[in-house]
Amino acid sequence: MSTDAELAPLLRLAIETAGRAYIPYSHYAVGAALRALDGTVYTGCNVENAAYPATICAERTALVKAVSEGRREFDLIVVVTSNGGSPCGTCRQMLFEFAPNLRVVMADLQGNVRAEQHLNDLLLMGFGPEHLPR
Repeated sequence: MSTDAELAPLLRLAIETAGRAYIPYSHYAVGAALRALDGTVYTGCNVENAAYPATICAERTALVKAVSEGRREFDLIVVVTSNGGSPCGTCRQMLFEFAPNLRVVMADLQGNVRAEQHLNDLLLMGFGPEHLPR
């Protein structure tokens, strides 16, 4: 689905950003690089909190940064963790709001791609704006 040349800069950014994660509780760093349709890339890392529900994931950090800068359409997100883990359900739902067909690349911190899928395959029967009455 993706070429090495296309993914390399996003992998680098996601790995770099994972290094800035604030993870005193889980010790599980996550970095994300979200690409808007215009090519702009927004990064995010996970930021934990002693009140665990207040924690924010890397994917949502990148998405909120992008939306706050006026972006609403995305085509690719690269997520890196120590073991190539996938985005959590909350992140999947947040991303689905803007990009149900988003390509999701999951890699480890060494840049090895472990999996790649479209978001609508990761979040089957996702709930989007079209499900709300107008």
